[in-house]
Amino acid sequence: MNIKINDLMQQSGVKFGTSGARGLAVEMTDQVCYTYAKGFFQYLEVSGELKKNGESVAIAGDLRPSTARIMAAVAKAASDMGYIPINCGFIPSPAVALYGITNACPSVMVTGSHIPADRNGIKFNKCSGEILKYDEEQIREQIVEVDESIFSGAEFLLPEENIDARIEYVRRYLRAFPADCLQGKKIGIYQHSAVGRDVLIEIFSGLGADVTPLGFSNIFVPVDTEAIRDEDYELAKQWSAENGFDVIISTDGDSDRPLISDENGVWLRGDVAGILAAKYLGADSVSTPVSCNTALEKTGWFSDIRRTMIGSPFVVASMIEASYAGKKGVVGYEANGGFLTNSDFPVFGKELRALPTRDAVLPVLAIILLSIKERKPISALVAGLPQRFTASDRIQDFPTEESAKILEGFKETSAIEAAFGEAFGKIESIDRTDGLRVTFQSSEVLHMRPSGNAPEFRCYNEAGSEDRVIEMQKISMGILLNLKG
Repeated sequence: MNIKINDLMQQSGVKFGTSGARGLAVEMTDQVCYTYAKGFFQYLEVSGELKKNGESVAIAGDLRPSTARIMAAVAKAASDMGYIPINCGFIPSPAVALYGITNACPSVMVTGSHIPADRNGIKFNKCSGEILKYDEEQIREQIVEVDESIFSGAEFLLPEENIDARIEYVRRYLRAFPADCLQGKKIGIYQHSAVGRDVLIEIFSGLGADVTPLGFSNIFVPVDTEAIRDEDYELAKQWSAENGFDVIISTDGDSDRPLISDENGVWLRGDVAGILAAKYLGADSVSTPVSCNTALEKTGWFSDIRRTMIGSPFVVASMIEASYAGKKGVVGYEANGGFLTNSDFPVFGKELRALPTRDAVLPVLAIILLSIKERKPISALVAGLPQRFTASDRIQDFPTEESAKILEGFKETSAIEAAFGEAFGKIESIDRTDGLRVTFQSSEVLHMRPSGNAPEFRCYNEAGSEDRVIEMQKISMGILLNLKG
């Protein structure tokens, strides 16, 4: 049987987009996952990145119940095409991406990131890092030959685990930073079901911190670093009060996006964390989506700021352009906290190599070290930024088609003002780079867009005070829920 990947998207219900293929775990059958993986490898053959001469393909996954089965289907696709599948085990997304970049081989991460456990996904990386939008378009066009008979027998098995990727990811930080650079710091690590929970303990204790594990869970917890759950707000404050931590850190499910709190257990927004991490590294170019906090521009710290569509492929593409333009300290970050580097950075007389994919460890480490360098608690670092506050929320289980209808209803400025004018005032400007971003004459911001990787409609707000942005968020979500009907 021959099937085009674009047709597979429609037939299976497993969509392919910004973060790879994602869908309900029951719809991500062995055959669907095998076909997607084959389409990816076939595209790499066409583009010249892979040749059938025994080259390796790295495979890893998160801790969802369906992950091991999907990893095995991907490994089967690789071996059937003449490649050697390397089972890197259950490790963070940036760890398997780093292994692929270091060893010049493609890598595949089986993860649904922050979405519930009944869903999963497959994230594809080329030898150089994340696939970009052009790659995605070409993968969709691949026509894959599939022998259906192989899915009627015994289940596929994973090769024996290879721990090299995990070891190399930990060494990345323990080699570049001094073993005592976090000496005296009390750090709580909220483990929940994050795949990098043990890796975080190893790295931060290896750099001299006094580390306390917190909140371990054998059941998958869908922690979204961009829409933090109320219980996680309360847990952080409670843990901080009881233990006197300098900081609490955590990640989402595949550990490529961080959560970092101040000394009071207050979680930092990802776009605030990105600004502080970029400052510590001395970046001269910052790429970030249009949804991120405008305090970035107001700091005056960065000579080159590039605003992109939402999604790490757009941030990566922008960073590549910055490097081509001659920038030497190129970073990117997203509102969800994911932090990327496209330059090598000097740290403590050594060199931290570029890692152009979302990473949860570097921004956390950079903010703690900035706190030490400036002799300020993390709350003071945040307070020292231009006071712009952001908040975000989402309507879950909301098809992309329905989100599109809402945005279509706001084609005219008059329609936007009719819905939101009473609450937020007159419109100053409109940006349709990604969804609909409205800046009002008060400098307050409303941004609406469909999620690129889940059936969700996301809403972002920005205002001059924390109380006001929370109020804006409640008003915005109320209006959108009414429009949903």
